[in-house]
Amino acid sequence: MRSIDHFNLRSFDLNLLVAFDALITERSVTKAAQRLRLGQPAMSHALSALRLLLDDQILVRIGTTMQPTARALVLAPRLRELLVQIQGALTPQAAFDPLKEERIFRLGFSSELEVLLMPGLTAHLRRHAPGIRLLTRQTSRSDVHTMLDTAELDLAIGCFDFGLERHRGVQLFEQTLACCFNPALIKLKQPISEETYVTRPHALMTLKDDIQGCLSEALARIGRELNVVLAASDFLTVLAAAAEGPVLATLPARIARRYAPRFALTVAAVPLDLRVPAVAMVWSARNDRDPASAWLRDAVRTVLATRDLPGGQRRDRRLTA
Repeated sequence: MRSIDHFNLRSFDLNLLVAFDALITERSVTKAAQRLRLGQPAMSHALSALRLLLDDQILVRIGTTMQPTARALVLAPRLRELLVQIQGALTPQAAFDPLKEERIFRLGFSSELEVLLMPGLTAHLRRHAPGIRLLTRQTSRSDVHTMLDTAELDLAIGCFDFGLERHRGVQLFEQTLACCFNPALIKLKQPISEETYVTRPHALMTLKDDIQGCLSEALARIGRELNVVLAASDFLTVLAAAAEGPVLATLPARIARRYAPRFALTVAAVPLDLRVPAVAMVWSARNDRDPASAWLRDAVRTVLATRDLPGGQRRDRRLTA
């Protein structure tokens, strides 16, 4: 993209381009003034300024009519195209129609939120906005705000903060935990006691170099540690490990309820007061009033509102911030 010499360009009155187009269109100072709702002296002054700046007569009298010069005829279509582009850029956009929108959105997720949302959101978009496509990636809390600032992401969903002025956000839901196990490999009475829970071998999720996984801060807050034998970066690995080995798998409750039965695992309550960050949706302030972005954010909330219902039944109630 070519750069603009703002310093030199600002010395040129861009209103003269509008006057030039009117003069070439009407080929009359009087009619051009009427088109722009100006007085004839003002239009005559504009023509004089154009002649001086362009070093060309622009319009010359031939008999009883005014005719454009050769240079004016060359410039006219190019300047008309520029004016049309400027007018299009400044004219309010047509009402947003999701069925007609063609766009790629880039979404960032923390941990398991991608698999919790994307199946339902993909189905929702196929029905209501087939031209919208999604590109997703795992995103850390330390990188998310920079990626939103640089437009690497349009939207981030996970355990993210949104206190900075240049970002907007909404809390989607408070996150709770559940543990699951293979009843054929582990015989446990429910509710599980604190001592049993702490001492049993554990499988957890982690996105960092910490054997206590994503629960490290919550465990440190209450002064406890778990007997962790596996800390994996993917929740499917954690569930598969619990299905094949005598370990407890602690996961976000929504994931446990949705996917543990597919591994023939029993879901149980976590007996410790483990408080984990709420799940939020965060975006750049520059996208706050973009109709397509706002529609997608609303779709995310609508889809998440159905995730806990049996069989994925739809409902109209939306989560509140």
